[in-house]
Formats: sequence, C-alpha cells, structure tokens
Amino acid sequence: MNGRKLLAGAAVLAVAGASVSSAVRDETPAPPPIVDYGPVRLVAFDSCDNALSELRNAMAPYVGAYGLGGNARIFAAEGMTTDSNTGGVAQQKSMPATPPAQNQEHSTTNVHEQGVDEPDVVKTDGKRVVSVADGKLRVIDVASKSFTGTVDLGQRHVSQLLVSGDRALVVVENSGSMAKPALPPDQPSFVPEFGSELILVDLKALKQIGSLRTDGLYLDARQIGGTARVVVRSQPRLPWVYPNESTNEAGSLRRNKEILHSEPITSWLPRYELDQNGAKSNGTLVDCANISRPSSHSATSMLTVLTFDLSGQLGTGQPVSIVADGDTVYGTDRNLYIADDHRLLPELPGRPPVQRPITTAIHQFDISQAGPPKHVASGDVNGTLLNQYSLSEHDGVLRVATTSGTEVRCCWRMPIDIAPQQEQPAPPPSESFVTTLRRNGNQLTKEGQIGGLGKGERIYSVRFIGKLGYVVTFRQTDPLYTLDLSDPKQPKVMGELKITGYSAYLHPAGDGRLIGVGQEATEQGRTTGTQVSLFDVRNPASPQRLAQYHLPGSNSEAQYDPHAFLYWPQDGTLVIPVAQHYQNDFSSLVLRVEGDQLKEVGKIVAPLGQHNHYVQARRTIVIGDQLWSVSGAGVQINARNGLAQQAWLPFTQ
Repeated sequence: MNGRKLLAGAAVLAVAGASVSSAVRDETPAPPPIVDYGPVRLVAFDSCDNALSELRNAMAPYVGAYGLGGNARIFAAEGMTTDSNTGGVAQQKSMPATPPAQNQEHSTTNVHEQGVDEPDVVKTDGKRVVSVADGKLRVIDVASKSFTGTVDLGQRHVSQLLVSGDRALVVVENSGSMAKPALPPDQPSFVPEFGSELILVDLKALKQIGSLRTDGLYLDARQIGGTARVVVRSQPRLPWVYPNESTNEAGSLRRNKEILHSEPITSWLPRYELDQNGAKSNGTLVDCANISRPSSHSATSMLTVLTFDLSGQLGTGQPVSIVADGDTVYGTDRNLYIADDHRLLPELPGRPPVQRPITTAIHQFDISQAGPPKHVASGDVNGTLLNQYSLSEHDGVLRVATTSGTEVRCCWRMPIDIAPQQEQPAPPPSESFVTTLRRNGNQLTKEGQIGGLGKGERIYSVRFIGKLGYVVTFRQTDPLYTLDLSDPKQPKVMGELKITGYSAYLHPAGDGRLIGVGQEATEQGRTTGTQVSLFDVRNPASPQRLAQYHLPGSNSEAQYDPHAFLYWPQDGTLVIPVAQHYQNDFSSLVLRVEGDQLKEVGKIVAPLGQHNHYVQARRTIVIGDQLWSVSGAGVQINARNGLAQQAWLPFTQ
C-alpha cells in the first residue's frame, strides 16, 4: 500500500438548515508539500467553524490568478456542457393496455454482478418496455405492441433510468446550477454549473411524483431490489475571478485569496432542491459538523451517496458524504466501492507539472443493511482503472486490475498562451497489475499481486469470473492473460494468448468459453473494424480462440458500454450495435454461438428516422421469441428466428 497505513471512518450526513460561521482568516498558510493522494485517516469536523477553517487552509495552496490550479480555468469534467432545465411538467398521453396473460421469458440489462441492477436507457419486465429518449419516458405494452403512455420530462438531458415495480427513477445529467452569484458585470467569474437531477415517476399513474436536484456530477448508480443508491460528485461554488483588461494576474490572485477567506461554509457543501408532489424545499444537503475528511486533501471535491426506497417518497436520499473524489463505481449485493485515480487534481500555482506514479484510492461502503450505507474501509493501489470491470469482489477479497506508469498531472489545464514546454524525462514503460485486497478493520490491505502484464501496453478489458481472471492488454497485438486467483496471497498467471487486435469487453458464455468484443488490427496495431471472438478458456494454461467474426470499417457501442451487449444463452443469440460510417450503415449485428462456432444470422436495420436519417439501435432485448431493438427514434420488433420485421413503433408522441 505504498508504505502507508490507511485508516478510514464512517460519515453519515444529515440534512442541515442551521446557519454557519463565515469568519475570515487573515493569514495564508505556507504551501504544503505535494500530496501523494490516497485514502488516509478519515476524521470528522467537530464544528462548522472548524470545518470552514480546515477547508480554506486545505484549498489555499491551490488558489491562483485563475481560481484553482495554474494559468487555466478548471472544469469539473473535460468537454462537458450544461443543459438548461425548463422544468417540464409530466404529461400523460395514454391508451388502454392489454396485459399479457403471463410474463414472457425476457432478457434484462447486461450487468456486472448478478442481482445488482445498473441504470440504462431501457428496462423491461417482459410485460412492458420502459425507455427514455429525447426528454420523454415512454411505456410500451408488449402484448399489444403499442404505447400505453408518455411522461414528458421537458428539455432535460434524460440519460438513464432504474425501474422497480411501478416506479422509475430517472437520471438527468448536466442539469445546470441551481443558482448563480450576483456579481458586477466588470468582474467575470466562474462558478461550477454542473448539477444532477433525479426524477421519481409513477408508471401506473404515468406522472412525475418527485424531483431532487443536487450540485455536482452524477457518477453512477446501483439497485438491489427496490433500493437504489446514487453517487454524485460535487465541487465548491466559489466565484473566482480572472485577469482581464482592468485587472492583472497579481490583482486577480489577491482577489481570489480574498474570496477564499470570505466565502461561507455553504459554498463547499452540496445543495438540494426537492419537489415532492408539488411541495418544494431546498437547502444544504449535508451537515458540516458531520462531514468526514482525510487529514490531507485539497478540499476541491466531495462524494455523496444517496439512498432511495423506490416504493416510497423520493426525499433527499439520506446522504452519506466524505471529502474525496471519485470516478468509478462498482457494487455487489453487500458492498459499494468508489474509486478515484486522482486525475482531476488541481496544480499548485507557480510549480511546474510533476511526473509521478498515479495511484487509485478505493473507498468501501457497507450496503448490506437497510438505510444509508456506512463507509467502512479504504485502500489504494498503484496505477489506474479501466472501468468498473477492473474491480471484482469474491469471497471477501477485492481484485483490482490497474495499469501503472508515470503521468503528468495536467488534466485540468487548458493552456491560454502557447509557450515552449520544459522537456520532461521519458516516463518508464507502462505495465499492468492485478492486486488483491482484503478488509482488515477499517483498511483495505494488500494480500497479493501479479505484475508485469503487457509491458509497454495498457489494459483494454478485464473480466473476473469466480476464482479466475482475464485481462487483455494491447499496443500492437492482443495478449489475453488467464489468471489463477484461488489463493489471493499468491495470484499467478496461468496462460497467455497473443492475437492481433483486442477485446474491449469480455463476457462469459458458459462451458469454459468467453466472448470478446473489440477491434481487429494489423500487425502494426492499426485497427480495422469490429471483431467478435469466441475463446476457449477451459484450460487456463492454454487459452485458444475458437472463432472470429470481423466487420471491416466498423465500430460498436458495446466496445465501451457493456449495456449495449446482448447474449441470450438459451439459443446462443448475440447482438451488438455496429456502425459503418463510410457506408452509412447503422444496424444491429446478430450472431449465434453454436458449439465452437460463431455464425452470422444477419443484421437488423432500423427504419429511417426524422429527416430521413438512419438512427442507430442502442439496445436489443429478448422478449419471448422476439428481438426488440431500441433507438432514439423508436422500437423495432423482429422475430428471433429469421429476423423478419414484425413492428415499428416510432417515438412520435
């Protein structure tokens, strides 16, 4: 664990409405040494005054003429824009439905862990299909193949949903800030304007019954039974100023230090706006007196886990928060993990970018009991994660796959002036690891590790299945490593298969077989189009590729979003969306796994959408003997055998 002892504590935060102090410190603390951020001792603030003082002191070294960091404006997420929220009112457009006599056999969202649902653009229980697109939630009756209702959510950027019974929790990303500070027009300022919104919809009454807006970015969510847990990341809302025609950098720096020491504690705490059946309330989401934080931090980010019982009122989500950052969420039926590779740390003004190994902090929350989770342990590993599939818990052991190398922490910088850059020493070659961690009290401690995977390459996909692990690295060729993790203290590499191209997603196909979806590539590493591979991993010491399907000049959403992947083991049906842009071909590729072979069944081509443009089907689900393909323009229904089109339901209402 990099020679550090890591201690963690729990923080359960209640909604606060009390006033807080905004006392100003006159002195600016000396800049501390650059912190190698990892999970460290978590302690609680003992008062709002203490919280305000410590947060100001922690942030002070990072304040410059352009706010936080160096000579650049800092954004919460690179390349993201905000959408205006017009507060659209739910509207019912319904017709009588004819429910089927019984629930048909159907597929569900492709998830990481069985029994732990993940948000997606479409959900089904076999009797109805619920989807979100273009700001509307639509319900389709399976038996009659007709829309039974639409809930118009206005001009919101609706992205995902979870469903439990007759309730849907809809995720709205980039909802915009709830309020902006009133500043003189000659004082340009930047305040983070990123927000998230959660909308509770009654699918039976077809109406919105609750809406919760919070500061910060939505990260991810998990659902077990009727309980959903949503993770958001917020930033302080300090109205930094920037140099302009009338104010030079020295003046801007002086003003920003004044802002830091004059803003109240509420500028650091996330806020909420709740609309529950027309009853509105707002305020600070968490109580400063109960916030836990590491002893070393930059005070630039806060993670909050919200818990909702979808059968009841929405409420404020019983928030649990820590002063930390995060970018990857993984969950089992007992634990929720949030990982942070520290890529969004601000720079220290006046100091050059520093090359150093990157580490990933991992925070474990216990969700085995009803109610809000409890933060129970933290740990860290070298390197960075690819995605949630880089994490896997088995028999109380957390397996973590990372790629390590030296990077320049400059991810928040957007240079304003182009100037010669100081030459940096060449970083050491990358390599990948699988590290096993076990909870020991309030620490996630290292049990064992495998290193040296794919030197000079990075991880492109990971899958842990029981006591085995599979890691794909790539630069020019694709080594598929098979790992024996039966002894967490001594994990080991069993076998390796080198082929051209790579798999970006791995899926178990039963009977010792593994499906890979990714890109074929030349011997020099140039990608040439979507490929689907069928691997034989029955003998981990000698993995083999049994079959390959290659579609030149194409790519697939399933390469980076496993929710777009469908595998129906009952008959081996495999469906992924594919796009061949140079041919204007946007379709769903249907294959079938038959024994040791991959056979092409055909393609499902979506009808023309508005303005005579083809719209890519993003998801395909199995319901009975049909394939339902869902796009942003509508739902197409095809026979599973033969792929004959049976219906097209356009999203025109």
